[in-house]
Amino acid sequence: MDKPPAISPDSSHWTFPSGHAPALHRIGVLYHPKIAQSHQLAKDIAAALTQLDAQVWIGSTRGEDSLRSHVADLDLLVTLGGDGSMLRAARMGAPHGVPILGINLGRLGFLAEVRPDEWQEFLPRVMLGGYRIEERTLLRAEARRGEALLGTHDGLNDVVVSRGSLARVVRIQVQIDGNPLTQYVADGLIVATATGSTAYALAAGGPILPPTLTNMVLVPIAPHLSMDRTLVLDPTSTVEMRVTTQDQVILTVDGQFDLSLLDGDSVTVRVSPHAARFVRVQSPAYFYRTLMARLRPGINSEQS
Repeated sequence: MDKPPAISPDSSHWTFPSGHAPALHRIGVLYHPKIAQSHQLAKDIAAALTQLDAQVWIGSTRGEDSLRSHVADLDLLVTLGGDGSMLRAARMGAPHGVPILGINLGRLGFLAEVRPDEWQEFLPRVMLGGYRIEERTLLRAEARRGEALLGTHDGLNDVVVSRGSLARVVRIQVQIDGNPLTQYVADGLIVATATGSTAYALAAGGPILPPTLTNMVLVPIAPHLSMDRTLVLDPTSTVEMRVTTQDQVILTVDGQFDLSLLDGDSVTVRVSPHAARFVRVQSPAYFYRTLMARLRPGINSEQS
């Protein structure tokens, strides 16, 4: 097998934090159960990894219980699917520091940079250390009703408090680090990571941030006679959102968890102690190339 090309010391293309490639022996391959080609591709990748003397486990991107029982013993997660699949894998892998290599079978591919026709080129390089690790910030959301904890969730993209099925505004009183900021009267409020700045936050008029920044972004959704500007917050900030409503209000995390909120409920958001770690095989400029490609009209949301 050919070794990866030599890279100059000042290049960031094939770098890794410790200065030498960590051993990658135990690999999890996650297929998307609703994408026809995904399961067979997972088998093909597993066979190739076995030839490289790796121990391989195959699971579903929707089988979170199974993944939870295996992830702590893995050195790498190879995820086949769209950005939704990457969000699930990131949340599961982050507490254990397991890096993720995404093979994009969806439409957007902001998170999964390898195409299905490229894995045979890049995967052997990764096994030989030809990659870099890119860390992404996660958010931690805690919902409370009085003193009772309703739930805690980590998210890679965003935490959203928004109206339910009725087209009525929500009033959300916001504090930053315990100090009153303002009351938003809007369809909702997004707290996003830099990674999530290209997701719902972008659709709501928020800025595009370089994905490795650790800042949070506060973006109102269709504000009505209230503050309509986006705020970029320090990563040490704590955001508290308290709901005033007589109608249905929903808390969602990464668009994959939802929780109904009542009048007076609060949601506290801060940077999670865990970070997602992505294996990158292309130069850091990949993000901007992907961004420009995806901003063309006619692009729909990714398969997840």
